[in-house]
Amino acid sequence: MSAYEQLSSKLKNILGLKGSPVAVKLVKSKEEIPAGIPEIKDKIRHCEMVQKARFGDVFYATKEHHACAGGAGALGIAETPEKIKSGDFYYSLGRFNTIGAARRTMNEVPKTGSNYLASVYAPLEKADFTPDVVVVIGNPKQLLRIAQASVYHSGGRVTADFAGIQSLCGDAVAKPLNTGELNLTFGCDGSRKYAKVADDELIAGIPVEKLEQIVSALEKFAQ
Repeated sequence: MSAYEQLSSKLKNILGLKGSPVAVKLVKSKEEIPAGIPEIKDKIRHCEMVQKARFGDVFYATKEHHACAGGAGALGIAETPEKIKSGDFYYSLGRFNTIGAARRTMNEVPKTGSNYLASVYAPLEKADFTPDVVVVIGNPKQLLRIAQASVYHSGGRVTADFAGIQSLCGDAVAKPLNTGELNLTFGCDGSRKYAKVADDELIAGIPVEKLEQIVSALEKFAQ
């Protein structure tokens, strides 16, 4: 059993997760795409890709396969359209009282700040590559345990940095990738509508550097 198989098994068994933790990797060239991983055939949203991997699929996706421009922009797979960056898009949907409020929010949505060719996805137990971030979708109690585990060794506080917009892309991947710290998020309208994230589910983005430490702490709680 590989290290990621073991870590995934422990996360699933200790927490009682409904699906798998999802390994997400961003690559800048074709040479970085792990050998043997197929290209997705559909054009869907990043949040939908996470859900597909959560329930067993392994694949990579270039910008041609990313249906959500905001999500692709947050990941660095494609340039974010000006209408989204400016806040005009969300203001036009009635999500903000003023264009200024929309613009300030969009300025603070986490973005990788890099240019990537593709995003790679796998259930953690099937990942034969080193992910950048591991995304866990679970209920509040399961994410509580992850949050507690993240402060078990060094103490401190847990960040839940979100605005209900671009959740599984900006909050759960770009933010942990940029900071090296766990981030918790409540999801967004798109991830709940298109990716079918359930009403009682929240999301955690775990930088791979912190994964073993968090699982180790969870094992202590389970004893």
